[in-house]
Amino acid sequence: MSFNIGLSGLYAANKQLDVTGNNIANVATTGFKSSRAEFEDVYSATRLGSGSKTVGNGVRLSNVSQQFGQGDINNTGNVLDMGIQGQGFFVLSNDGSLSYTRAGTFKTDKDGYVTNSDGSARLQGYGVDSSGKIVNGVLTDLRIDTSNLSPKATSTVTSTINLNSTAAVIDQTTFPFNPSDVSTFTKSFSTSIYDTQGNAHTMDQYMVKTGANTWKTYTLVDGRNPDGSVFSEASQPAATMTFDSAGKLTGITVPAASPFTVSGTTVTMKGTGAGAWVPGTVTNGVWTANGAAANSTGIAINLTSTTQYNADTARSLPTQDGYATGQITNLTIDDTGTLFANFSNSQNKAIGQIALASFTNEQGLQPVGGSSWKETFASGIPGYDTPTTGTLGSVVSNSLEESNVNLTNELVELIKAQSNYQANAKTISTQSTIMQTIIQMT
Repeated sequence: MSFNIGLSGLYAANKQLDVTGNNIANVATTGFKSSRAEFEDVYSATRLGSGSKTVGNGVRLSNVSQQFGQGDINNTGNVLDMGIQGQGFFVLSNDGSLSYTRAGTFKTDKDGYVTNSDGSARLQGYGVDSSGKIVNGVLTDLRIDTSNLSPKATSTVTSTINLNSTAAVIDQTTFPFNPSDVSTFTKSFSTSIYDTQGNAHTMDQYMVKTGANTWKTYTLVDGRNPDGSVFSEASQPAATMTFDSAGKLTGITVPAASPFTVSGTTVTMKGTGAGAWVPGTVTNGVWTANGAAANSTGIAINLTSTTQYNADTARSLPTQDGYATGQITNLTIDDTGTLFANFSNSQNKAIGQIALASFTNEQGLQPVGGSSWKETFASGIPGYDTPTTGTLGSVVSNSLEESNVNLTNELVELIKAQSNYQANAKTISTQSTIMQTIIQMT
């Protein structure tokens, strides 16, 4: 029986060496999780039990368990390299067959899909709808769309303006407004706006103080009336702003024939109808429509934050929601796994979000190679959600999670396994010597 005990010890030590050697071999493997050989003793027993004087039958391998401790997150500078800080697994699909990994070495294939390093499986996540909103709940192949971002016509312009309450009043009978004569207006502000084809145009707002607490504002596009005609007071009467004694804007009015409409403290340049903005170009003083159109609802110029205080006439940086055609320039991924495409027109949009999987029993996952695992009955079914949700970790872009193998510990384990092997071999050798002695006695 001692031979069998020794042999079982040799087998156990050999398995310990195998596991330790595999850990050492993968010390530089991205996303690798170390393993541990677990053993249990063996006893010979009857139905009534093993008894109090039974000698054990040796040892056997109980389990090789994976250790899912966190590995170091190291920067790589590649945006599609991703590490998980915390719990969770990336989800990969190979024609519908799902696997799970911590190795975030991703790239794009010829069709723009995000795949693992060998291109055999696609990264799973959540797509976006037509408005750019993430659609949670249904996993899909993540894809980086490199097509141009379509232009958007301007529909709103917002800024904060202060008009100097001590500015001189301009007598418009003597000095009628003329955009070419700076003595006929107090201040002018320029804003870039866009038509439906993404062409940029300059909208100029001219502020004229006409009396105490009263200002007029004229709005031209590319130096002309919105409809492209040459400016005249008759063709484009001004909007009149009034302020109270505290310098607060109290109201805006426009004549009935104006190409503008007013709602509260918002002046809208019409997008359709008489006097509406017609985008065009001016060449050698000749205006020509460019074939594009304005936003169909017009351009709402929000003047709510306009004040009249004793301070310089000035305006904050305006904001407007239009933009030209954009080409993708780079990709960024935040800690929630949301992929943002950045465009040459200073716009960005979400194009997808990475999904992470979690398991009730990670130890029950089946290793399938390639630093990946498969779901099993023992692991339980996966739960999918976005990074940083619940107990799921965050995604760190431009980085990779290194192997969690502790090389120092593994070298110590190597020495222990070698000693175990030698000790068990000595048990067999000693038993052989005793057997030889018994044979010689007979």
